[in-house]
Amino acid sequence: MVIQAAFFTGVTKSLISVTLFELGDKTFLIGALLATKHPRRWVFVGAMAALIVMTILSVLFGQAALLLPERWVKIAEITLFAAFGLKLLYDAWRMSPQVGCSDELEAAEEAIAAAEAQRSYLTPWAVMLEACSLVFVAEWGDRTQFTTIALAADYPGLSVVLGGSLGHGICAALAVMGGRWICSRISERLLTALGGILFLSFAAIAGQSLQVQ
Repeated sequence: MVIQAAFFTGVTKSLISVTLFELGDKTFLIGALLATKHPRRWVFVGAMAALIVMTILSVLFGQAALLLPERWVKIAEITLFAAFGLKLLYDAWRMSPQVGCSDELEAAEEAIAAAEAQRSYLTPWAVMLEACSLVFVAEWGDRTQFTTIALAADYPGLSVVLGGSLGHGICAALAVMGGRWICSRISERLLTALGGILFLSFAAIAGQSLQVQ
């Protein structure tokens, strides 16, 4: 029962956090912009390939942390979750309350323009490779990767892979179906604030488990 509860919690936490952090970010917008230029199915396949690989790599990093003393890992996890949470809340406080994702959109447009300037042919494989490479680079080192690594140090690796991949799949599907429309109607400030609150709640939960030990 304990293992089942931990597995379910790992799936749920990774699903919620990935879905929240991916909406409106650079990765999301890259998929949305590419889907306006190329067939959606090829963009989706390429993006998901990158996201699944990134999720698996992040989980492996998190599982490797289990080789260290458990208490040290827990303290590092609490510290980083709290620091990221406070930073996100500060970023949200400084943001404009207007709806839209202008900064992320500009970064996504620049990345796509640079990639397509080097490509003179269009095939399904070329579209999938472009989507895969752009999404993989954009995903490296962002909040989602950090969260996945931290969760993988606490919960069964397979549960985090499943929850994270499902969250990525939901966001990738939304992106290619109408990402620009969605982004024009969501508040980047609100999503950032919610992310900060989520990080702080993870820090609090991890702190409680540390006290139990």
